[in-house]
Amino acid sequence: MTTEPRVLMFPALDSATAAAHLRAELALEVDPDDLVQDLTSDAQGGYVIVETRAPGAFASARIPGAINLPYRDMTPESVSELDRGVVYVCYCESIHCNAATKGALKLAELGFKVKRLSGGIAAWQAAGYPVERDTLALALTAAPSPRCAC
Repeated sequence: MTTEPRVLMFPALDSATAAAHLRAELALEVDPDDLVQDLTSDAQGGYVIVETRAPGAFASARIPGAINLPYRDMTPESVSELDRGVVYVCYCESIHCNAATKGALKLAELGFKVKRLSGGIAAWQAAGYPVERDTLALALTAAPSPRCAC
């Protein structure tokens, strides 16, 4: 008796449908490697990096150049000064946190173009990329690490 592979329990999509889905996925996400290549080259225009967790998480470890805009605080008034001509790359703690998704959704609903950073700050740090920290956060935490602080 032959058992059907679990991988094939749901048939693969035809190539055109698969390509359209994957293209849409890439339109919504960026990975740490692509972002760091932009940040270390002259290809830095057209987007803003947004930490969507609480200010304490932003203080303890953030991607250089990121702004802090907690998703819980996003309102039409709080984002009224943001540039509508750029893409906002939202990130949070990791794949185990959905603050980036919530923040990107709120920004999109408010008329902004958005992407998410795959894996959040945890993936960024795991790749060995630099982070910024506030001096006070360093003094309060001996070994700062990313954690969900939504």
